Amino acid sequence: MKTDTSSISQAQSYRAIGEFWDTHDVTDFWDATEPVEFEVDLMHFPTPDPTLNAVLAEFVTSLRSLLADNLLAVYLQGSFGVGDWDIHSDVDFLVAVEEDIPDAQVAALEALHRRVYALDSAWAKHLEGSYFPRALLKRLQAGSGPLLYLDNGSRDLIRSQHDNSQVVRWVTREHGIALAGPPATELIDPVSADDLRAEVAAVMRDWGEEIFAGRYSPDNRWAQPFAVLSYCRMLHTLESGRVLSKPAGAVWAQKTLDSRWHDLIRRAWADRPNPSEKVYLPANPEEVTATLDFI
Repeated sequence: MKTDTSSISQAQSYRAIGEFWDTHDVTDFWDATEPVEFEVDLMHFPTPDPTLNAVLAEFVTSLRSLLADNLLAVYLQGSFGVGDWDIHSDVDFLVAVEEDIPDAQVAALEALHRRVYALDSAWAKHLEGSYFPRALLKRLQAGSGPLLYLDNGSRDLIRSQHDNSQVVRWVTREHGIALAGPPATELIDPVSADDLRAEVAAVMRDWGEEIFAGRYSPDNRWAQPFAVLSYCRMLHTLESGRVLSKPAGAVWAQKTLDSRWHDLIRRAWADRPNPSEKVYLPANPEEVTATLDFI
């Protein structure tokens, strides 16, 4: 079987092979006198969801056409990398380019994202990610960025430091799914556990200061559970030097933290579905108070 499995999971390989045997019969090859070779295009199988795979295929094909030789790689990361994604997950991507996207090309890239957004799939409205020049992606550098960034639910590119982090580099390097280009280990240096811990500790401190200063308020039914689940995941990173998914972080927290937080964490996960609707709904004041105590 001709395929490069260096950047895809065993489960993805099995799905691809299964698709092949859905359209072939083993008796087709009984009389073969030479080794049988068959093609499986794993670009069509990056996730178990065929509608998402179609969106990703259109996205990558469009990027190749527009960026040409400047495109190095496209990775699926976030919850689709570390696992435990569901229908409410963002579709986190990372695009590696040789050189930063020139200003003259930004409008065309925005038009590309708007075309993808208009595809007949809910997934197309939830792409989120950044464009990293090769030199900047390799390792986090003080004072680097900001990057071209597409927010979840947006059709417009902005400059942002959102993904210019140790966490995003670690997740992409260790768990990213290559939709185009080489394995992420060829473009990103290893991120140490101590570097992850230091970054997460700073985020917890700075975010907490913003919350208690009133610059960020977990007062709606998206922000409140998001804060709880995010702090669970970050606490796990402080202990382990690794990054888990939100549900895995919640499970760890339930097993590890004081029992007085268990119900808050359980309710936060139960309230996660339909985040785009819940951002407009006020959170229960008692839940907000408990969340502030937790933080």
